[in-house]
Amino acid sequence: MPTPLYQDPTAPTESRVADLLSRMTLREKVGQLNQRMYGWDAYDRAPDGEFVLTEALDEETTRWEGLGALYGLMRADAWSGVAHGTGPDRATSADLADRVQRHVLAKSRLGIPVLFVEEVPHGLMALDGTVLPVNLGVGATWDPELYERAAAHAAAELRSRGGHIALVSALDIARDPRWGRTEECFGEDPHLAARLTEALVHGMQGAPGERFAADKAPVVLKHFAGQGATTGGRNSAETELGPRELHEIHLPAARAGVRAGAAAVMSAYNEVDGLPCTGNKALLTGLLRDRWGFEGLVMADGLAVDRLARITGDKLTAGALALNAGVDLSLWDEGFTHLEAAVERGLVTEATLDSAVARVLRLKFRLGLFEDPFTPRRPVPDGRALSTEVARAGVTLLRNDGVLPVPPGTRRIAVLGPHAATTAHQLGDYTAPQRTGATVLDALRRLAPGTDVRHAKGCALTGDDRTGIPEAVAAAAASDLAVLCLGGSSARTPDTEFDANGAALSPRDDMTCGEGADLADLRLGPAQRALLEAVTATGTPTAVVLVQGRPHAVPEAAERAGALLTAWYPGPWGGDAIAEILLGHAGPRGRLPLSVPRSAAQLPVYYNHKETEYGGYVDQDAEPLFPFGHGLAYTTFAFGAPRLDGTAVHTDVTNTGSRPGRCVVQLYIRPLRTPVWPRTLELRAFQGLELAPGETRTAVIRLGADQLKL
Repeated sequence: MPTPLYQDPTAPTESRVADLLSRMTLREKVGQLNQRMYGWDAYDRAPDGEFVLTEALDEETTRWEGLGALYGLMRADAWSGVAHGTGPDRATSADLADRVQRHVLAKSRLGIPVLFVEEVPHGLMALDGTVLPVNLGVGATWDPELYERAAAHAAAELRSRGGHIALVSALDIARDPRWGRTEECFGEDPHLAARLTEALVHGMQGAPGERFAADKAPVVLKHFAGQGATTGGRNSAETELGPRELHEIHLPAARAGVRAGAAAVMSAYNEVDGLPCTGNKALLTGLLRDRWGFEGLVMADGLAVDRLARITGDKLTAGALALNAGVDLSLWDEGFTHLEAAVERGLVTEATLDSAVARVLRLKFRLGLFEDPFTPRRPVPDGRALSTEVARAGVTLLRNDGVLPVPPGTRRIAVLGPHAATTAHQLGDYTAPQRTGATVLDALRRLAPGTDVRHAKGCALTGDDRTGIPEAVAAAAASDLAVLCLGGSSARTPDTEFDANGAALSPRDDMTCGEGADLADLRLGPAQRALLEAVTATGTPTAVVLVQGRPHAVPEAAERAGALLTAWYPGPWGGDAIAEILLGHAGPRGRLPLSVPRSAAQLPVYYNHKETEYGGYVDQDAEPLFPFGHGLAYTTFAFGAPRLDGTAVHTDVTNTGSRPGRCVVQLYIRPLRTPVWPRTLELRAFQGLELAPGETRTAVIRLGADQLKL
């Protein structure tokens, strides 16, 4: 019997897809579009450490005569309940993935492999996976080349452990820092987000081509589109976006990702012009596919298809609406399980169904899964150094009156605050349990031998319990320098109550950020503010370190502390990065990826607002505490006059200080004489320059036609 065309690796991919589709039953096709199971429900771990596949997996693969995709086989966190000892780690993940793959292949009449889909929000979300700083910290690096290296490492780690597809937040623009998912954004600016999205796609997927290399992973860009415009900073709330705001602010990152070759996008929870993205044909087909020429996969966000039943009346018609709009692959929904009935009732044509199935199959062929469905066993270097490098590059010095770097001869340092001696608050949401890490206290003691580094927590992250403040004040008063570590936390624990999509429903007392943890007030907790006031009142020079997933409103710190820096959520080894910068072993390189407000009452404060004639407030300043793009170094720079040469802008930059440093040259355009209200400023390009003391280099910023367009 001749080999079927779809099994011939020398045949063109499109011919193989068409041949396989022609052999599939309607049930098999629908099965390829369903991603219903939580991956951690596919296995149990026996007391001897062996994995046993569950009846739930067998029932799901029997129902669909195979399986299209499986979400979260490696996921480990408080929501999944997977931890060390119960889930797959670095040593066992590949074996588990291969075992599940064999099971799926045995259930599939045509031998169609399953796609393993994993969260890679800031590194692989799995036991022993390398955790990177959150996206806001990546945005603060203003360094796409560095992020591309980090993304490449994450992809290699994913593939080496059996995963195929990476879910990565990249498209949300942070316009309201009250939103708990601000940490997942690259910042408030569309150009910065677009550059970093390009770097993400290039790093994870490699050079565009027919096939993905064994150490590269197709990326699903989240979330399409406009989710960062959520009303009131509330998660999954409606958006109030006109088409111009959508296209100018919220779509450029997606456009850049599509141009870079992104394999897939995820439809967002929010609505655009009154219609939820997951059921929005004008967005997913008219814009994404027809106008932009996107040929990849569209995946729905978790349970987003079923939410459409609020519009259609039931989940069967919700599934039909999503498929007709342009969704190819569901996530945990019931709606897509009814697609057979939807075809039979004429709500969906089989041609529309076939187009979606073809996109799923095409990805499997591009991954080479029909030739080798099992895990490529390739060693991946340890990611600690790379994670720390990204964390170091994102630390942003906001104010410094000479307190930093720590002066020579400093004998006693007091390390204070609720973030000084824990890694839990450094990690961000969507993070697996960690075995190791470095706190600010650990790192200062290790990197400053001979210095008396003392510690007092002072207070909890939230609440108004001030009983520990006197101890912290005493430590500060007896020291030459106080390092006060304050901020927020996205840490989840098993006692957190979760929604069916993993969002926190009832945040714990010390959970102030992440999905489901939105804030009305951007100030730090009352005890943290009291600790700040008490420590700075001692007269001891104080450096405040903010560990946070959003820009908290901290005017008191800017007024009272000698130095103020933000490290965002720098990852498990972020303490090393922070300590190195405090001590001057490295210089601060970060620049703000979004504006820092003085209070929540003055929002919005993003820099690229419209050039209208509105005034300030009577009761407080309308300007941000620190503007977008701001960031200090331990040196100073002088800039020559900019020179325009065709489509390139040249400017000379000189390091006029005594230390090396990185300068980020930022090019803004102020549009004039436009037919619509212009924006005050628009970032169009940037370039980072490393300069030794006394060195002069020329920044050459080249602009494309789309960047020159006013």
